[in-house]
Amino acid sequence: QVQLVESGGGLVQAGGSLRVSCAASGRTFSSGAMGWFRPAPGKEREFVAAIRLSGTSTNYADFVKGRFTISRDNAKNTVSLQMNSLKPEDTGVYYCAARNIPVLSALDTEYRYWGQGTQVTVSS
Repeated sequence: QVQLVESGGGLVQAGGSLRVSCAASGRTFSSGAMGWFRPAPGKEREFVAAIRLSGTSTNYADFVKGRFTISRDNAKNTVSLQMNSLKPEDTGVYYCAARNIPVLSALDTEYRYWGQGTQVTVSS
């Protein structure tokens, strides 16, 4: 089993920045992919960003391109999401997810492991 624990959420004013991180433990894997999701109207979760655990491939939802950056630290089994120019509509619980298939995916159903989430609140 793989355990994922998110941290770093909080309250920030619009235009500000936050960094959320996800630490993996247990039967971690060196290949695969990890992603970030958040709730959205009409769906349980919407894709935010993903990164492969090897190589340099990343993928972003259009609404975060140029504002968010996903990165990883394999030595620490950690994936982070740097969020800049935050907007009130970015408010929500951000969930970390992992899959042991080294292919990026924007579908939450293709991720096997999930964290409990960390709250991000952006005030206007």
